[in-house]
Amino acid sequence: MLRLAARMLRHRIGSAVATLLALTVGVMILMSMGLLVESGMRYEPTPQRYADADIVVAQREISITGRELDGQTTTTTVPLLAGGTVPVTLAEQFRQVPGVLSIAVDHSLPVVVPTAAGQETVAHGWSSAALTPFRIVAGSQPAADDEVAVDNRIATVAGAEVRPGDRIPVLVAGGVREYRVSGVVERAVTGDWPSALFFTDNHAAALSPQPGRAGAIGIIVAPGADSPATVTEVRRLATEAGAHVYTGTERGKLEQSEALVAREMLIQLGSIFGGYVAGLVMVVVAGTVGLAVRHRRRDLALLRAVAATPGQVRLMILAEVVQLSIISVVLGVPAGLLVTNWVHRQLVTRGFIPDGFPISGGALSAVAVTAATLLVAAAAALLAARRTVRIRPTEALGEVAVESSRNSRIRFVAGLLTLGAGVTLTMLTTAVRGQAAVGAALGMLYVFVLAAALLAPWINRYAARALGPVLRAVWRDSGYLAAANLRANAQGMVTVLTALVLSVGFGGSVWFLQDNLQRQTISQSRDGMLAQQALVSAVGLPETAVVDARKVPGVVAATGIRRTEVITRVLGEPQAVGAQGIDIEGVDKTMDLKVTEGSLADLRGATVALSTLQASSQGAKLGDQATMWLGDGTQLTLRVVALYERGLGFGDVTLNRETVSGHTATNLDDQVLIRTEADADLAGLVDSYPGSGLIDTSAVNGQLEKDLALNAWLNKMLIGVMVGYAALAAANTMVMAALARGRELALLRLVGVTTRQVKRMVHAEQVGLLGTSLLVGGIIAAVTLISVVRTLTGQLVPYVPTVGWMSIIGGAALLALATTVLPIGALLRTPPVNGIGIKE
Repeated sequence: MLRLAARMLRHRIGSAVATLLALTVGVMILMSMGLLVESGMRYEPTPQRYADADIVVAQREISITGRELDGQTTTTTVPLLAGGTVPVTLAEQFRQVPGVLSIAVDHSLPVVVPTAAGQETVAHGWSSAALTPFRIVAGSQPAADDEVAVDNRIATVAGAEVRPGDRIPVLVAGGVREYRVSGVVERAVTGDWPSALFFTDNHAAALSPQPGRAGAIGIIVAPGADSPATVTEVRRLATEAGAHVYTGTERGKLEQSEALVAREMLIQLGSIFGGYVAGLVMVVVAGTVGLAVRHRRRDLALLRAVAATPGQVRLMILAEVVQLSIISVVLGVPAGLLVTNWVHRQLVTRGFIPDGFPISGGALSAVAVTAATLLVAAAAALLAARRTVRIRPTEALGEVAVESSRNSRIRFVAGLLTLGAGVTLTMLTTAVRGQAAVGAALGMLYVFVLAAALLAPWINRYAARALGPVLRAVWRDSGYLAAANLRANAQGMVTVLTALVLSVGFGGSVWFLQDNLQRQTISQSRDGMLAQQALVSAVGLPETAVVDARKVPGVVAATGIRRTEVITRVLGEPQAVGAQGIDIEGVDKTMDLKVTEGSLADLRGATVALSTLQASSQGAKLGDQATMWLGDGTQLTLRVVALYERGLGFGDVTLNRETVSGHTATNLDDQVLIRTEADADLAGLVDSYPGSGLIDTSAVNGQLEKDLALNAWLNKMLIGVMVGYAALAAANTMVMAALARGRELALLRLVGVTTRQVKRMVHAEQVGLLGTSLLVGGIIAAVTLISVVRTLTGQLVPYVPTVGWMSIIGGAALLALATTVLPIGALLRTPPVNGIGIKE
């Protein structure tokens, strides 16, 4: 059977090439997505800041317990992107543990050294220098609150060497302080983490925004001590305090580096979009392989007629598909590696991942992609040939000659159920936002396309009946033949219809969803911003900045904004949500959140304001109690006092500033929004806070637009791949379907139909098929886009640029005509007497 399968492929070169093309491109895409995930999973951050610590106690995540709908208890671990803290009192308990040599409490503070303004810098207490370790290369450690030790990168910046005894300004805790340089240090390990400077331990603790708590506690174990026993006891004490213990390579997870963020992004990106791409590849490959087998029913039926058993036919089909799959893997895996290298360069260029982040592995991805490709292709081939294999040989030959009009009731019922599931999904999208919104749209789109694929025979048949009068009126006799062909070949055109609907659905929904999110976010931010200017600083602004701003003549109102995030339950699952803490005095004059219920004036004490999307996601109403966790993991129960619409532009959760105070990395405002009259002079305010500056709020919106466009690039690149692959599938199947009509067209010409009439018939068929596909695909795209956009933005009519929908219609039309007219033209150049002998 292997030899026969190879000979069959050589004699069916057209369908073999089409199948190989679909498989190879699918393998290439899946290999690229798989390699991104594998690279992220293989990446193990090397401990840098805590390289010399044997044990580090910190709290970078929290575990939240909840109940499923069936009553089962579940625990979900959620990372604290703002960074949690641990009680300083734990240090004294750890000192009593046998085997502990030394303890270092690490207070980390973001600072700016004006002489090294281009470098990100973090300050620590001196005792934590031993955790890296840092060693003194000049001078000595800081001994007084007005002394500081700096690392050699700060000391040598821009060629201006800083020596012990020099005095340098440092922006810390919202103000500028001058310190005497006691010494210069260098670290024993290299890495991409920020520059460092060191205060005394007491001064670092005094500057900490959370008294009595620290970012981490490092422990060095004495040489010769029973390390496992020491770790066990430390873990017990840490667990009682709600903290976690990190040892070995786990210490690298505490580094707040770009590489860790990139690692999580690659895993999420590859997993989420890779899953959807895998589903798309399965649909496309199954359709292409199925169509190729369908066009060979005559061969299969003849084999059955000459005594080939059903098992032998199945084995031959499997052998053909396996041969093509192996070739596609050989071609697609290296192509996937090349594509991944290009994607890696683009991600580095646009700042999504740091330069030097490794793309590693590939063996596991190749094995997984190979197995998936073989499984999908084999299942598709056997499914397509199942009826020809199961029925008697004479019946098989008969069905080859005349298209069967019978369709499975099971298929019809399954199609209706799938359609119902899609409609249900449109009502369950209240919990989506951001990246999840794209995922929800893709999931909904897949369900609708699957429903269209299952119901395609009935769609084709009823569309042919409905379009028959129109085709006859426009193309006359050719139109009559076209309508008859569409009715008779309703089952055979299922794959073509599905491929066209898939490409139209993808192009008309998820692509424009990103445009709508970006457009609405910018619109909400612009329309809701009433302040003309914003006071900003690289290290934040103290609360006194708001007070001083209000005292400036001509200032109408000033509002301090503190950006953070909270963790809330969305449909029972913990989820991080962007939030802001605000000073509510005069906030109605600096920003308009478009409050629909309640009032921001009531945002005092244990209260919260939610966007309407967030409220619906949580099932919260005005006056309800909402449970959430702040950025450091502190759990609060807050009363909902206001609901507002502009959550995309300003964040889904708004708290009063006192609620978040002490629970963020700094007790400082990120910016102060200022609304002024025409004659207001804010120069003195800027001078009062060195390192600060005034920016126009329109510039803030401009930067927001750039950031959104950058993030949208990534989504659009991935969506573009999916749209392109769907279009390739449509082109592939249409060319295959056209080339399989050689005998049919030759017979028409032999009975007197002219070449011109045949061409007109084909054009009429394509108009009917394209019109049906555009209608079905357009409805699917519209329902998907409208439901998700309405949920996210409240807009009943989504934004679709004129060029966009024209491109969808024009692209589909061009694709349909080019992939049919050209192959049909080639067939018509063959004399009909010769064409009647061509294999089906």
